[in-house]
Amino acid sequence: MGCDGRVSGMLRRNLQPTLTYWSVFFSFGLCIAFLGPTLLDLRCQTHSSLSQISWVFFSQQLCLLLGSALGGVFKRTLAQSLWALFTSSLAISLVFVIIPFCLNVKVLALVMALAGLAMGCIDTVANMQLVRIYQKDSAVFLQVLHFFVGFGALLSPLIADPFLSETDCSPANGTANATSSSHLFHAHQVLGQHHSKVLPRSNQTPPGLHPQDWTGTHVSYAFWIMALINLPVPVAVLLLLSKERLLTCCPQRSPLLLSADELALETRPPQREDSSSLTPKLQPDSGHGDLFGCCQRKNFKGAPYSFFAIHITAALVLFMTDGMTGAYSAFVYSYAVEKPLSVGHKMAGYLPSLFWGFITLGRLFSIPISSRVKPATMVFINVVGVVATFLVLLIFSYNVIFLFVGTASLGLFLSSTFPSMLAYTEDILQYKGCATTVLVTGAGLGEMVLQLLVGSIFQAQGSYSFLVCGVIFGCLAFAFYILLLFFHRMHPGLSSVPTQDKPFGMENSECYQRERKLEEEGT
Repeated sequence: MGCDGRVSGMLRRNLQPTLTYWSVFFSFGLCIAFLGPTLLDLRCQTHSSLSQISWVFFSQQLCLLLGSALGGVFKRTLAQSLWALFTSSLAISLVFVIIPFCLNVKVLALVMALAGLAMGCIDTVANMQLVRIYQKDSAVFLQVLHFFVGFGALLSPLIADPFLSETDCSPANGTANATSSSHLFHAHQVLGQHHSKVLPRSNQTPPGLHPQDWTGTHVSYAFWIMALINLPVPVAVLLLLSKERLLTCCPQRSPLLLSADELALETRPPQREDSSSLTPKLQPDSGHGDLFGCCQRKNFKGAPYSFFAIHITAALVLFMTDGMTGAYSAFVYSYAVEKPLSVGHKMAGYLPSLFWGFITLGRLFSIPISSRVKPATMVFINVVGVVATFLVLLIFSYNVIFLFVGTASLGLFLSSTFPSMLAYTEDILQYKGCATTVLVTGAGLGEMVLQLLVGSIFQAQGSYSFLVCGVIFGCLAFAFYILLLFFHRMHPGLSSVPTQDKPFGMENSECYQRERKLEEEGT
């Protein structure tokens, strides 16, 4: 209770900055999930194929990684961090405004690259500032931070759904050149050009109109609504800048650290010199630096091969699972509206929201569950559940009900995979390695590569390949996880404290350390 009271007291003292950092992650979630349900409308708008529009996902995820690295540049002062958050959140609103005017897929990819840079900067800076405020007690606040990602990702497809077009915009005449192959996947190959008039649900371009003149979508309104909804976020950052007197109209010294940090240090009870016997290698900040700085450290000399194998296999598991999250969110709408399911566009628009809604719900449930279940067990259940769900979806690929149930199931199983894998890997390595940096990089690369790969295969092989890819990726994730368990067995530095006895995400907190010391003294 004493620890909980101290943490709640810190929250009260830092309520405005905490809410501000949570709100910018809402912008992050709002921007990460809107592409999936609006994919077909954006294809019509840009007159592109599915494989071409997939490069939009690639550009967003690539620049998200670059933005994450760029965000580290703004960590030196509070002013730099807050101005970076203000610029990034405002850029996301501007991106929503500009998207309806992008009539070329290359221009859309450039705009989404800008959104990716803003999202990456938000990802790095908001996490870093929360850790600065709450330090070793930041785990719960970071969980809430990622809850807001899910909330934003849940909301954006719901906003887009009423404005989605109920028709497709495949060019009806056979004179369309090969470079603008916007026919729907393999339907053109099956039916032929002279049967185009009987294509079900296809949006036949009216006589006398070129595809460029097609105006059958109102999805622009959805983007402008999202821009308005996101606008309070940069305003909130601006208010925090004003409160900290960091605006140019309110000249004042610019603090190098958050005032909350100093306050937390003053209110923290004094510790004995040996209360934390962690060496510099074991400090909480280790493993949270940038990837290149992490790789250049000299303290890995003499480490066993299992040390590096654990980093690699854990990153590969998240490469697959986070890649599946991004790919499923991006293409489940396109899969649903195609044969054999042929779900209506409005109904299919609820699938990304259902997926992200259960991811958000799963993240809430995982907080109490993870305090009783070992992270390794949670990852095992999640990966097996993902494979089983994709197999069921593949077997019942003609059943719409199974699609909706399977989408919810995938959201639950994928929701806690990343934090559980991170907790498990850090526990194996006793916080000595670069697990956080390597795993975040692996997850980001997975989202970038698998979305592009699934889009290309989906375009070439048809909608059925979407579920086949899911089964393959799930099986690969399971295989990499088995390898991780093997290297864990081989690794010499096993933790002396059982993982199940550690509250999730709180292994290094002072509350936990004091509770452990009291238990040892009592015995």
